[in-house]
Amino acid sequence: MKKIDKLVVCGVGLIGGSVALALRQAGLVTRIVGVGRRPEPLAMAQQLGVIDEVSTDWAEALDGADFVLLAMPVGQMDAVAAAIAPHLSPDTIVTDAGSTKRDVIEAIYRHLAPNLANVVPAHPIAGAEKSGPAAARADLYRGRKVVLTPLPENSPAAIARVREVWAVCGAVLHEMSPQEHDRVFAAVSHLPHLLAFGLVHELAGRANAEQLFSYAASGFRDFTRVAGSHPEMWRDICVANRHSLMAELDAYLSELAWLRALLVAGDGPTLEKVFDEASRARNEWADKAFPATPSGE
Repeated sequence: MKKIDKLVVCGVGLIGGSVALALRQAGLVTRIVGVGRRPEPLAMAQQLGVIDEVSTDWAEALDGADFVLLAMPVGQMDAVAAAIAPHLSPDTIVTDAGSTKRDVIEAIYRHLAPNLANVVPAHPIAGAEKSGPAAARADLYRGRKVVLTPLPENSPAAIARVREVWAVCGAVLHEMSPQEHDRVFAAVSHLPHLLAFGLVHELAGRANAEQLFSYAASGFRDFTRVAGSHPEMWRDICVANRHSLMAELDAYLSELAWLRALLVAGDGPTLEKVFDEASRARNEWADKAFPATPSGE
């Protein structure tokens, strides 16, 4: 891979910071500039060696930039795209790490039309419940999926360059249309986060919340792990993908209504059948997605 002389990362937390660390570890970036809204995370990222310098001025940050990663919450995409537009070189490659794509691509078309050949949307499937520069790590993307949703106007060279950067981070590359991307992740990512946040919020509001949490064990921990995620980021994701997310939520509410009816009827055999089907589907998925490592490796 050709070395990146100047990488600009907007959003230096878990996602953006991990890309910076992976490229630095691979020796494939000379200089990393961090940009963000608040000085504290930027200062921490610089102190931890995630970035080399902080910039508060887009003209300065983008001067001579080879590659730009937009890793801030998707709700900031429109404002950031408008801010970078006057300062982008025609040769600068831009990609993002947003968990939704329709809103991101609308912002790209609205503000970055002259640069469409080099603006390639993407989404790394490698989040965690921890956030901020201290959570960043060089191996975050190793063996994890990254989905590219290229635009018709993207040049093959720009797509190849973005693929190359993610591959250096250890990612497994896939491509989807933006529409398919948002439908798929509404079901398997956005809905689970919404449900986890909702359950914890409901229990926390009860008069005996302290007692309930004191008896919660590993099942509750595992189901609600993602409720510890970045609130602003997930607010933006849910609002941006609300149409696909509402369709998934409606389907889930129908499933819950059916399960409730089975409970009302005391229909144990049907409940067991549902649980068995779900258990087998979940275990088959887990065995494929997370194969056991042979002993000794």
